Amino acid sequence: MKQYTVLSALQALENKTYTCEELVAKSIDCFEQDLKTDAPLNAFLEIYADALVQARRCDEERDRALAQGPDALKNLLAKKPLLGIPFGVKDNISVRGKSLTCASHILEGYTAPYNATVIQRLVDAGAVPLGRCNQDEFAMGSSTEYSAYGPTRNPINRTYVAGGSSGGSAAAVASGMVPFALGTETGGSVRLPASYCGVYGLKPTYGLLSRWGITAFGSSLDQAGVFGVTPDDIALPLRIMSGKDFYDDTSEDIPAGCEINSPCPPLADTEFASLKIAVPRQFAEAKGLDEEVAGIFEKVQTWFKERGSSIELVDIPVLDASIASYYVIALSEAASNLSRFDGIRYGNRKDRGEGYDDLFIQTRSEGFGAEVKRRIIIGNYVLSDQFSGTYYKRAMGVRARIQREIAALYKTYSCILCPTCPTPAFKLGQKTEDPMAMYLSDMFTVFVNLSRTASLNVPAGTTSAGLPVGVQFAGPMFSENRLLSMAKAWHTGRNGEKK
Repeated sequence: MKQYTVLSALQALENKTYTCEELVAKSIDCFEQDLKTDAPLNAFLEIYADALVQARRCDEERDRALAQGPDALKNLLAKKPLLGIPFGVKDNISVRGKSLTCASHILEGYTAPYNATVIQRLVDAGAVPLGRCNQDEFAMGSSTEYSAYGPTRNPINRTYVAGGSSGGSAAAVASGMVPFALGTETGGSVRLPASYCGVYGLKPTYGLLSRWGITAFGSSLDQAGVFGVTPDDIALPLRIMSGKDFYDDTSEDIPAGCEINSPCPPLADTEFASLKIAVPRQFAEAKGLDEEVAGIFEKVQTWFKERGSSIELVDIPVLDASIASYYVIALSEAASNLSRFDGIRYGNRKDRGEGYDDLFIQTRSEGFGAEVKRRIIIGNYVLSDQFSGTYYKRAMGVRARIQREIAALYKTYSCILCPTCPTPAFKLGQKTEDPMAMYLSDMFTVFVNLSRTASLNVPAGTTSAGLPVGVQFAGPMFSENRLLSMAKAWHTGRNGEKK
């Protein structure tokens, strides 16, 4: 059972092929075996010491219900549909009593005092948090090379990056350590590593998942996301986690008619025939689009056309300003959010006894890495009295226009189809000294975050070097169920084979 899905794991538990404890033990064994390799993935920073204990409790709960009869077990599983299923947690999501470092030295020694809402809802459903996954420091990066604890390697080729910032979560799923994992997105940090590692990765509608307990990067952009081997690996956890949360005023319930199905049925051929798909000209003809990525994207378009879908090249000029608008807004919000890490309230403190100013400077200078410092400096520069009206307000104006134009486009088109990233994964160290090249990795993803809509990375093929390439199925707000159904049809293929 090298790699398993959520549904196959649930089936194995039902058939008594495995116990919950054995299932979690297999995940831990996969992690430990990886540590023995010459180039460990570094997907997990820590395996939680009580993971096996939690799994045994799941077995005991299942056994007690079974002893009362089939109906009791059925009722238990209705309340706890993920009973005994392990999952990975990005290191910026709070798990009560566990370390939370955001892959930064400044938070070394910090223990989360409560569960994030997304964690609490999964735990209430019986899922077992296996451990915390590596990431770019404070989720700032596109390759997971900016982690204070070293980069995460790509499971397909370990000399390449896994993508970021949620690279640890993507690698953990792609390598078979867990059937699903949580990440977070501010500008593509779930979809990008999902593309590089060849797994599914969903960025949900802003507000569908509560942000309570998730360390903020850009508050108006941040959203938790899910990785899985199949669309169904995303559908069930997503259904469980979604909905209004008392602790997050930006959270929302799923509107009627947009409920998430699990298992998600594949979109029917008749529904494909009614799809009208937009391909942004700004992405299809983008400078820097890799030839092999473009070729794979063409094959995906052909697949849709063979099923009767209509595809049109659409000109959306405002997309040319999306990457600039995104970084002005994201870095401004990051500078504000990270001001709380001052050596007094959280984590590490560097105090030479020379006053608050010295404590503040030393703590942040030694605690933050180079990329985080770069973004704080730029963010504060943008927000300074001299420039906030020039840059930040203008960026917010561009964002408002992107929201309007994308919303208007979805009144005519069913979805947007585009590559997830202009290139496949790049080699470790290739872009760490070139921040602009790193930032441009997000050029096809940030419009989704700016417009607060939904998008799913779908594994679409591999390059001649064997590196995965993903495409995005993007849709309007609360279109997750349809996007997952489209992906389910793609995953099973026209003849029922796995794509």
